[in-house]
Amino acid sequence: MLNNQTIVDGFQMVSFSTDAVRQPVLFTVFLMMYVTGVLENAVILTLILSDKHLHTPMYSFLWNLSAVDVCYLTVTLPKLMDILLTGDNFITFIQCFTQMYFYNSICSTEIVLLSVMAYDRYVAICNPLCYHLIMNKKNIVLFVCVIWVSGSLNSLFLTSFASQLSFCHSHTIHHFYCDCKAVSKIACSVQFFNVIMYTAAWVFVPVPFLLSFLSYVKIVKSILHIRSADSRNKCFSTCTSHLTVLTIFYGTIMCAYMVPSSGSSDLLDQVFSVFYTAVTPMLNPLIYSLRNKDVTSALSRNLVKKK
Repeated sequence: MLNNQTIVDGFQMVSFSTDAVRQPVLFTVFLMMYVTGVLENAVILTLILSDKHLHTPMYSFLWNLSAVDVCYLTVTLPKLMDILLTGDNFITFIQCFTQMYFYNSICSTEIVLLSVMAYDRYVAICNPLCYHLIMNKKNIVLFVCVIWVSGSLNSLFLTSFASQLSFCHSHTIHHFYCDCKAVSKIACSVQFFNVIMYTAAWVFVPVPFLLSFLSYVKIVKSILHIRSADSRNKCFSTCTSHLTVLTIFYGTIMCAYMVPSSGSSDLLDQVFSVFYTAVTPMLNPLIYSLRNKDVTSALSRNLVKKK
């Protein structure tokens, strides 16, 4: 429930340019990003479901990553496109905190998912004889449940505190979606919530990142001990796609959330947010498909079947 001290019915969202001339251009750009990202990830989702050669643990996690990317795009961009198209930038409290919940849930889910994918590569390369024993169907289901449930619980924790804030300084959110950091900037008596928000951020981002980092440290050590150049290249090729995704995702999200709030950071927050809510979900399928022979082979087989 919302705090009784709340004195407004909703928020005004100010995102990017308010220039009427630029808004149609921005709408077109974000529409193209949305359609492209959804279609690309839909192809990956369909390929993994329909091709039995991709029914492996690694592609089970990749399927979940594509599902997360579709959710990222759908939770954030439609409202932004509506604002750019109609000029109506009002969002109710219920709409705002619902969007905040799903966004935080998806973001937290992806963070945990990327660390589990790193662990999957670690087991495959450093302990291949036990791979199918560790990554069996039961454990895969358990991993997937932990990934999604942990993201939902973390989001519920943050959103429940955010919904109790009172807003007396401003009714304008300088962002293109209801982000915890942006909402906290316009709330009064926000010190406790900032402690909650940054504590959750420091626990939920660096810890999975550290797990991913340690996994790749051990992976690199194992690969360097392989004498055959072809075997080394094959091992590296199975990791480069995921490592690229990790670098892009963590690079942008840490820039956006690890930097303390300030009035001059509003635009930068939005720019970094575009990268991990729109650009990264659009690039992920390309990164995995262009650098992955299994995915390209599966795509070729499906295209041949349709002919």
